[in-house]
Amino acid sequence: MKSKNRQPLIVQGARQVGKTYSISAFGRKHFSNMLYLNFESNNELSRVFDRDLSPVRIIKELSVLTGEPVVQGKTLLFFDEIQSCSRALTSLKYFCEEASGYHVIAAGSLLGVYINRDNSSYPVGKVDAIRMYPLDFEEYLWAVRGKDAAEMIRASFNEFTQCSLHEMFNDFYRTFIYTGGMPQVVKEHSETGDTPMLDVLKKSINSAYIADMARYADKNETVRIMAAYGSLPAQLAKENHKFQYKTIRSGARSADYGTAIEWLKAAGVVTACQRISEGRFPVSTFEDQTAFKLYHSDTGLLTAMTGITAKEYLARASDRFRGAITENSVAVALSSSDYDLYYWESQGRAEVDFVIEKDGNVIPVEVKSGDNVRSKSLAEFIKRYSPPFSYRVSFKNFGNENNIRSIPLYSLFCL
Repeated sequence: MKSKNRQPLIVQGARQVGKTYSISAFGRKHFSNMLYLNFESNNELSRVFDRDLSPVRIIKELSVLTGEPVVQGKTLLFFDEIQSCSRALTSLKYFCEEASGYHVIAAGSLLGVYINRDNSSYPVGKVDAIRMYPLDFEEYLWAVRGKDAAEMIRASFNEFTQCSLHEMFNDFYRTFIYTGGMPQVVKEHSETGDTPMLDVLKKSINSAYIADMARYADKNETVRIMAAYGSLPAQLAKENHKFQYKTIRSGARSADYGTAIEWLKAAGVVTACQRISEGRFPVSTFEDQTAFKLYHSDTGLLTAMTGITAKEYLARASDRFRGAITENSVAVALSSSDYDLYYWESQGRAEVDFVIEKDGNVIPVEVKSGDNVRSKSLAEFIKRYSPPFSYRVSFKNFGNENNIRSIPLYSLFCL
């Protein structure tokens, strides 16, 4: 809003993460008025962009169509679900070049899918883009306990001292894993604590995702996308969590489902974690495209896919799938902090759950959901590559032993 070199802003993110709500709240707070234009629900809007893409003409016609004034510097133009109108997406280039005095924000739940399919309409170099994720644990704490709780965790992380409210924060995190970070679900939880209603809301969001697959994917691809998405719990239930096409159906191959997986990634529904053969900088040069894990972008929606109730989840501490859900929550935390996800494997004999690049260093991250936090694989990685330090993430308090920094799961947002 304040930048002198302002360009139109594109906000991407999966459906239901809060894009429309957040942008609208921002518009109401900082502008005299806001012109809200939803291309998914109002087909008539697209006709305004059928002619030339002159911003002056477009603004005048949109103002007449909606009955709302558009004043430069005082009005926020909000193009929602812009992937439904490719010409509107292209017009952002001309808003940047010819009408930079206007404030323009565009959002799209499936914009990544659209761009992958038709990149020609994307105004490269003429827009700023950010990605919105589900709430992380820090934001969850803001909702259910206030900002002081999150600041207490940050202080323990920065000073690397034991957290006095460790068990309480562990309990919050266990609930957060089940609840997930979808704003509507967190709101319901913080206001009512009604766990059966959480299950209803999460299943409803999952149904909306599936409806998008049917609506926005090619008919021939829809079945494959749904099958790949539906296999996520089974993929993560395996001991090594590596994605296997045969888990979708017997005899399935990459050629059959590769496009479906790319669709899910572009939609922001899943996050991929690629295998690397070496723990050296830069890790991307050691990436193996043939081996990967897929994690759900929201752990709460993942639990809904399994049918696990809150009571069942909290009661079964030793179940293998609970470990998979915990690992999924770490993947979500790291990706929402803008880390690229990798895991290291050495000829099937050793495996480290995550490897991240931090300040130019390659750092292994081992995840432990139970009481036993010893790891031969982490020791092997350290022996081979001598990282400056390592992270062990578990339900244990802060600690440091043999240059392995033990951090609680609830502090992941501090990374």
